[in-house]
Amino acid sequence: MDPNLLYWKDHGQSVFSRLRIWVNLLDPVFLRASDEEIQKAHDLLKDGTSLKDADENALNLSLSSVHADSGKPLPLLFRPPAFMPLSLPLVAGSVLPIPRVSIALSWQFLLQSYSVGFNHANRNLSSEQCRKVSLKQLLILTGTVSYATWAGALPQIFINRLGVGSASALIFFRSIFPVPLSAALAVFSVYGVRGEEAETGIMVFDSSGSPVGLSKAAGQKAVKETALSRAALMGTATAVPNLLGLLLRRIKSFQRNPFKLVLLPYLSALLVMGLMIPTSFSLFPQLGTIRKEDVEEKLNAGVLDGLLYYHRGL
Repeated sequence: MDPNLLYWKDHGQSVFSRLRIWVNLLDPVFLRASDEEIQKAHDLLKDGTSLKDADENALNLSLSSVHADSGKPLPLLFRPPAFMPLSLPLVAGSVLPIPRVSIALSWQFLLQSYSVGFNHANRNLSSEQCRKVSLKQLLILTGTVSYATWAGALPQIFINRLGVGSASALIFFRSIFPVPLSAALAVFSVYGVRGEEAETGIMVFDSSGSPVGLSKAAGQKAVKETALSRAALMGTATAVPNLLGLLLRRIKSFQRNPFKLVLLPYLSALLVMGLMIPTSFSLFPQLGTIRKEDVEEKLNAGVLDGLLYYHRGL
């Protein structure tokens, strides 16, 4: 088992402990490290350095920048510390009232493309088939981005194409409909990118860290947990600014100042995303557990403990 996963096994089994760790790991300063520095930090742990005795900076650098299945540095733009500074403006831009469909599509394309790229870079790679990017996988990725882009712009498409003019209909399409839509698209993106893990299975480990075999049940559980965490992130990040905008429209001082009416929901989107990113990453363990009775019978025959472990991905 990779040393990153061993660390999560010992320190990441409660939500609060994971939240504390993720707050540190999401520091953008880790993006300044080169691939050589990252690999050196990871190799230091891999060569037998005790996680208790390891340098804190090297440990955090490995946890924040190395894929726990391949043991190699993640692409710079798709490392967890890059997720916040890159996704914040994309999400904030996508939740603002947009007068034109073309602008809405542009924001959605940027947001959905980055979401798909991040999900793909941080997927589970324990299966040899999942490591290879086939033509089928490229088509799935392209289709996921295309479908999510058009679906994400549906509120503005409905408003423009259907000539929606009533106040209640505008409130529905601009403030209410985008909330479940954003959560649903986040789930769709994860399943579109990582559905292969459920088909081929992911590696499960026993309590000592020894690999047991590939489990489809564990793959399904890992993808489901990640999808739920993304739904919580995107749903909350969309709901709070939209609900705040509805409340502000009822206050006379904001009715007289449209600039405030736009600025505060935008700032609230940034604040909520900043709080929800580490929270959503912490909802489920990086090293998940599954009962041996729930995996394939051929895998639990020689397992003494009641639980098996798997890398959830991010």
